[in-house]
Amino acid sequence: RSPRKPPRKGERRREQSDAMATATATGIAINHRRRPAAPALATLPPSSSSALSPIRPSLRLSHSLCFLSGNRYSKRNPKTRGLGVVVCAATEPLKVMISGAPASGKGTQCQMIVEKYGLVHISTGDLLRAEVSSGTEIGKKAKEYMDTGMLVPDEIVTDMVVSRLSQKDVREKGWLLDGYPRSSSQAGSLERMKIRPDIFIVLEVPDEILIDRCVGRRMDPVSGKIYHLKNFPPETEEISARLITRTDDTQEKVRSRLETYKQNSDAILPTYFDLLQKVDGNRPREIVFQEIDALLQKIRTDAVKFKTLEVTNGNSNSNLKLAASSRDNWRGIPTRLNNIPHSKEIRKYFYDDVLQATQNAIEDKIRRLKVEINIPELNPETDVYRIGTLLELVRTLALSFADDGKRVKVCVQGSMGEGALSGMPLQLAGSRKIMEFMDWGEYGALGTFINIGSIGAREVEEQDDLFILMAPQNAVGNCIIDDMKAMTDAAGDRPVILVNPRLKDMPASSGIMQTMGREKRLEYAASFENCYFFRLLYYAGTQYPIMGALRMSYPHGYELYKRIDESYGKEKYKLIATFPKRPTGEEINAAFEGKPRQAIES
Repeated sequence: RSPRKPPRKGERRREQSDAMATATATGIAINHRRRPAAPALATLPPSSSSALSPIRPSLRLSHSLCFLSGNRYSKRNPKTRGLGVVVCAATEPLKVMISGAPASGKGTQCQMIVEKYGLVHISTGDLLRAEVSSGTEIGKKAKEYMDTGMLVPDEIVTDMVVSRLSQKDVREKGWLLDGYPRSSSQAGSLERMKIRPDIFIVLEVPDEILIDRCVGRRMDPVSGKIYHLKNFPPETEEISARLITRTDDTQEKVRSRLETYKQNSDAILPTYFDLLQKVDGNRPREIVFQEIDALLQKIRTDAVKFKTLEVTNGNSNSNLKLAASSRDNWRGIPTRLNNIPHSKEIRKYFYDDVLQATQNAIEDKIRRLKVEINIPELNPETDVYRIGTLLELVRTLALSFADDGKRVKVCVQGSMGEGALSGMPLQLAGSRKIMEFMDWGEYGALGTFINIGSIGAREVEEQDDLFILMAPQNAVGNCIIDDMKAMTDAAGDRPVILVNPRLKDMPASSGIMQTMGREKRLEYAASFENCYFFRLLYYAGTQYPIMGALRMSYPHGYELYKRIDESYGKEKYKLIATFPKRPTGEEINAAFEGKPRQAIES
């Protein structure tokens, strides 16, 4: 598509001549690190000329994100420095929730976050003790339960947390909620009061490591300092002699506490899935904090970008209002869609359109999604189909979610069948190899936040947050749906996105239609909800001229457009009908003929 640029000074480039030749033939840009902003399409209104996505200002990994080296995170040119205080003008204070099992290092990370960002650390244990000692009404109620050995009810704990969040220092500095909420009812109470964090951090440490940390933990009764017999031994023999073991640091009690933590965690994580960031806590504390710091810095950066966008648009409303209004900010259908190859601006238009709809659906907690886009370069039934355009679309989606800190698995089906009947759809041949040599951004996204795999249950790993399946399809004699179902079952409530699936039943190798389980297979294929649909409409049996287009972008319904020729070779698309669900061919024809819908339905 675009010419390759010479490498910048100090930039490493992998040269693979065979891969370059293949990629060039398919029409995909292997390296476009500094692409200029796309100009507005001629048919679009001036307000749509911004190259920034209306929901997300960036489609590339943030400069503040870390990249993996082996199993450890690091930054470019790391230097040992003290923690500096972050000052960010004209942005809202940070709101952070952090969760972790006992001995996960959560307390240490809270201390480091507070030291650098100046947030108010809010722990329910500390709040309970403070309220009781102060003799407040909430404290008196809590004390009644504590004195009888009963758990303090959720509503009392929530009242304490909300009361603390409303105080002036918290409103000015921001807050760090430590280990709260711990139940679905607590999370639901905060949701009803519109109290949501910017990020929900979960520290993940294997159970055996957590148990070892707890069982080997000792406390100095004089200083209150915590030691570990192996990892952090006391400085002197005198301190070592007076160390004591906490009553709840036995192996049995630790296992019980871990089980309780897991149950609580499973109950609240669905509420904060769109804000969830899992961090590997089984590393040195400094390395763990580097990753957390990168995530918090990115939130700051995005907040500044939103503020800048407001000023540019002359809008003094809040960032939340700007984000909400962007759901309806659409630029119209571009023209000259039969001109092949498509221009970079047209491709980017559709990539952004698909991305916005997909983000909206995931924000609304839809977990089985389907994207169907049938422009000429993405229609495998035409001779102008380009695998490079499909790969660029998948890369745009993957990089966007990786930019949010999600770990994305991009899945391409492998060879199906056995012996002489083995093979894969021609549409996907060579695509996985090309993916390995594509440009995945400047910060090492491939292999860290983005991984490439196949389709099947064995491809689902614990660290994966989201799965993108590229053009999954049945082939003659083989059915991919069984592998897909095993994969989605293993994925659980994690989103699975199908991009241009082709899941209709195909004839078996003997020429007989597959019948065993056919109804269930088709029912499973239909269980994926369209978050985006775009198809050009032609007269039956032709592909020229374009008569119109059918478009759906979540959360909106289906919109039917008619292409109208104008003077001097220009054209436009006019909206002629809307439908709550995908219209039939009869309904589309009736709309083009101007028949009233009631007459058709009767």
